[in-house]
Amino acid sequence: MSTQGLAFTGAFHVQNKTWTAVDSYTQEHVHPTTAPNHSTLLDALRNSRDKGLPDIATAPVVAKMYALQCKANKVKHALEFGTLGGYTSIWLATVNPELQVTSLEISEHHRAVAQENLENAGVADRVTIRLGAALDVLPQLAKEIESGAKPKLGFVYIDADKQNNWNYMDRIIALCEQGAVIYVDNIVRGGSIIDAGNPEPRVQGARQVVENAGKDERVDSVVMQFVGEKGYDGMLMAVVR
Repeated sequence: MSTQGLAFTGAFHVQNKTWTAVDSYTQEHVHPTTAPNHSTLLDALRNSRDKGLPDIATAPVVAKMYALQCKANKVKHALEFGTLGGYTSIWLATVNPELQVTSLEISEHHRAVAQENLENAGVADRVTIRLGAALDVLPQLAKEIESGAKPKLGFVYIDADKQNNWNYMDRIIALCEQGAVIYVDNIVRGGSIIDAGNPEPRVQGARQVVENAGKDERVDSVVMQFVGEKGYDGMLMAVVR
């Protein structure tokens, strides 16, 4: 599926007609309207738009890639920083019926809309949204994982306030099982990541996590650039050693 005009239409996204057309064509075939979660995902986008959420949901291609990553690795517990409308969580949970998802969200409004979307998708029993600043919420999750009340993390998706990219990644590595995959989204930032003098906090947050991950012996990492329906950006992928 593509977003069918329900997302990524604002000036914020640097777009190219060919990139968008390729995503539309390929998704039409690899995720057709007959897919069990097709209408559910579009409903989540519609409801998020109608309730005033910002137009920053994960691109369908990327969200499905994350869901398939969890499926391939038989992940039991995934963590998401930044719930927004629950779109990525719905992808993860609908593709992986045995997966528990913990999602961290600071906005009460976003959480309320996401909860509606999760219930509509039939996955609210397996996706838990924890409200609050992530660095305040993480210690309780750590206690639950360390005590065995929750499984260790097999997949982590960091897509929240970019200046805290490294703070989040640094704290969750110890909560991951060996071989767990961590993704940090919006790293390339239209190429501005290479500008060391750029004062924008999100750019500096992207640079910090790339540089620190490269020096951290707990993970092996790579940065990938992408183009598509959402424009030009990229992500850091790290595998826990």
